[in-house]
Amino acid sequence: MKIIVDAFGGDNAPLEILKGCAMAVSEYGINVLLVGSKEKIEGIANSNNILLYHMEIVDAPDVMEMSDDSAEIMKSKSNSSMAVGLSLLAEGKGDAFISAGNSGALVMGATFIVKRIKGIKRCAFAPVIPKDNGCFMLIDSGANVECRPEMLEQFGIMGSIYMSRVMGFGKPRVGIANIGTEEHKGGELQREAYLKLKDSGLNFVGNIEAREIPIDAAEVVVADGFTGNIILKTYEGVATILMSKIKGVLTKNIKNKVAAALLLPDMKALKREIDYNEYGGAPIMGLSKPVFKAHGNSTAKTFKNAIRLTIDYVNGDVIKEIFNAVSSTGKVDEVVETKEAAEKIVDKKGTADLEK
Repeated sequence: MKIIVDAFGGDNAPLEILKGCAMAVSEYGINVLLVGSKEKIEGIANSNNILLYHMEIVDAPDVMEMSDDSAEIMKSKSNSSMAVGLSLLAEGKGDAFISAGNSGALVMGATFIVKRIKGIKRCAFAPVIPKDNGCFMLIDSGANVECRPEMLEQFGIMGSIYMSRVMGFGKPRVGIANIGTEEHKGGELQREAYLKLKDSGLNFVGNIEAREIPIDAAEVVVADGFTGNIILKTYEGVATILMSKIKGVLTKNIKNKVAAALLLPDMKALKREIDYNEYGGAPIMGLSKPVFKAHGNSTAKTFKNAIRLTIDYVNGDVIKEIFNAVSSTGKVDEVVETKEAAEKIVDKKGTADLEK
């Protein structure tokens, strides 16, 4: 298997990206296609004793910065490591693409270069997050601020397939993030999506209140991107402050430090259990080929974990299953077929209208 990697995407690129790739090559036996400045990659690898074993380099001079406007990936940054990597994936030069870079640019570039699965209305960020008993997928967590009911229905379908094929849940429970559990709760979007998911054939468990999400409410939590992103960021913030508070208590004085030494193995296990970095990032669901968004602040370990999940994504044959599921409905959207068409949309509206 060959994974295409944006070597210059993310806050800690390229050093931590190269370290993570080296770890993944060693542990998973894959090949990596690094995209970015060849001179810089080789220089950093040499100065940090990183062996580029089973890694090729495709030279790409530009970098899609976190501060860049998303639309630039189709214009001034078309030679960036992210854009070139997505093009290589579209051309069949690898099995999947992974980047820790600019999220909005990745969604836009993937939509217009790799393209969506025929019939899928919007692609979606779909991180897998730890909960009290295992993990769950939050879909969408930021790609689509505004959604329609049929989009939430597709998010539920895609999430259910991923959690079954990749994460091993036999019949994943699917629920809608809402302000109450009753069928009539929420706005028009949530109420109409409820009816669609109820008749979808999925293992639909209804509406889920936010406090139930971390416990064991469902394996797939469906939301519009605005709601999902708030849930995600709140979840990450609470986990961070909780671990910080626990550490503060355990290191408060000599007595507590002695107790901490006795509890150390269990505390390390707890940290791993609730650490979202163990999952590396999020697949972008709905694309015609696997694209994975790693955490922007990925360390080598985080990026290695993201590569592991990307490998599982490929092996799970998720995209074929999504295509079959959507095709069975007989509803097919028009897909933007060319870069030129995408640029026209970008020029006209300042950002790509992914509904068109």
